[in-house]
Formats: sequence, C-alpha cells, structure tokens
Amino acid sequence: MSIERVSLAKAINLGLRRCLEGDPTTLLMGEDIGTLGGVFRVTDGLQKDFGPDRVVDTPLAESGIVGTAIGLALRGYRPVCEIQFDGFIFPAFDQITTQLAKMHYRSRGRLQVPVVIRVPYGGGIGAVEHHSESPEVLFAHTAGLRVVSPATPADAYTMIQEAVASPDPVLFFEPKGRYWDKADVDLDATGSGLDTARVARPGTDVTLVAHGPTVTTALRAAEAAAAEGTSIEVVDLRSISPLDTATVAESVRKTGRCVVVHEAPVQYGTGGEVAARITEECFFHLEAPVLRVGGFHAPYPVARLEHDYLPSLDRVMEAVDRTLST
Repeated sequence: MSIERVSLAKAINLGLRRCLEGDPTTLLMGEDIGTLGGVFRVTDGLQKDFGPDRVVDTPLAESGIVGTAIGLALRGYRPVCEIQFDGFIFPAFDQITTQLAKMHYRSRGRLQVPVVIRVPYGGGIGAVEHHSESPEVLFAHTAGLRVVSPATPADAYTMIQEAVASPDPVLFFEPKGRYWDKADVDLDATGSGLDTARVARPGTDVTLVAHGPTVTTALRAAEAAAAEGTSIEVVDLRSISPLDTATVAESVRKTGRCVVVHEAPVQYGTGGEVAARITEECFFHLEAPVLRVGGFHAPYPVARLEHDYLPSLDRVMEAVDRTLST
C-alpha cells in the first residue's frame, strides 16, 4: 500500500497521470491545461511528461472542445476535456446534451463515446460572475450521461480513473472550493465503482445526504450535532446520475429522518429527486418530511455575498432541528 497525503486537485492530477501512463488512447484537452497546467493547476506537469499531442491546449471554444472530443472518441480515443470554469460549460451544452448523450442510443449501441468532461464547480473561492455555478442537475436530467462528483482526495483519485475507463460519457464535477483540502490517498486503490454512494459518517437519528462540496459541511454539522447529543449519519452520494437510492434508503430506514444539502438552488435540484425517491421507498419509515437545504432561486451572487447564498453550517443545523422537532 502506497499512501500519500495530497490535495483533492493533486489527487485528480495523479489519477490522470495513471490514465495517461496506462492507455495511449487517453488524451487531455482544454484551455490553458498544457504549459500553464490549468487555472487550478490540476494538470500541472502532464504536458511536460506526455507531450502536447496527449495534453492539448485548445482554443477558447467550449463547443469546439467537446465536439472535437466526440469525434476523437468515435475514432477510438478516450478524451478528457476540461471546462475551465462551471459557467463556461453552457456554450458546449448543445454538443453535450444533443450529441454526446444520445450517440450510443441513436446508434442502437453500435457506437460508444467514452468522453470525460471535467468541470470545476461550486462556490467558496470569491470568484467573479460566471465562475461559480452548480449546473450538475441540468446534465443529470439528460439521459445518457453519468454525472459524478468526488468529495475527498481519495475519491477524486479513483473516480477520475473510473470515469476515464467508463464506456459512457461522464460529467466529472470537481468541487473547486475543496481543491486544496488534503487527505491521505492510497495510490494503489482501484475504487468502488462510479454508481455507489458511501456512508461518510455513521449515525442513528438523522440522515444527512450531500455531494461534492457540501459533504464537508455535512460532516461539520454532524460534529456539531454530536456535541448536543444528536447522531447524524452522513451519506455522500458520489454519483448524482445514476443515483444510488438503495444506500440512502437503507440509512433513512434506520434514522427515520432525512435532510438533503447541495449548493445548487433548492428549486428543481438534486434534493427534490432524492426526496421523491426516499418518500416512495421509505414512506412508512419516515418520522418527518424530507427537508432540503441549498442555494436560493436566484443567480449566483457577487463574491461578497456568496457566503449568504451557500448552505452554511447554521442553515444545515436549522434543518436538522426542524426534522427532529416534527
């Protein structure tokens, strides 16, 4: 076992390095990912070691990046695209939802398009407009796409490798506000599959469901609640589509209560899908309605207001108190 303490960003870098070493058909493409190593330095050093034909600096044209990746995938390559910031993904929305997502279905399974699209997303870095968004549910609603988000360096390391190896197109949402969080990573680990949620902290009184950047917030809430005598079980979804309902339902059948937290707006968000499924699966086990905590139904605010917009520890704890008092 080879253990190394690294940041989430470095874990993705190491995972991509293993993909490039292990498969000559894997290549990376994106704006400034080569010489610069990306805005967040996630691809730092990879062009130096693998060359400009494997780590490609592209023009500033997201639709062109994804369209080119689709063509490369149809010719047998495994392209990994970086969208520099979450708000820049929308010029590529047509290519992703009308071409990439549908190619396998349209060809009745004859064609595969193993494209990974890496998306730094979420808030917490004080960025300017169009640089802090949470658009994951837009792609989760589109059939034919896998939508995943790691919350820890260990998951980031294995999940990016699993995403590249997947025969399906994968939207890989990276919580950029957690890029610099460090933890131990087993460099020999192979992962547990892209479809499975994980219990990040066991508990008995309330199930707190989160993904990506809000997993850390949920764990902090669990610690605060424990000091007050409340036991919170934290479930990290890891995969937003497909959704591992079974793991969440097993937890809720034990606790009888569920709160879902995400940075995206609550309205029509991931929390609504989780709440609906848990209501269907666990109706007779629920002691209270499933509650949701998330961003407000408004455009992402300017940097000085983002901490009022994002789901805070206090807002999560207020929801926990509400479900316990019902």
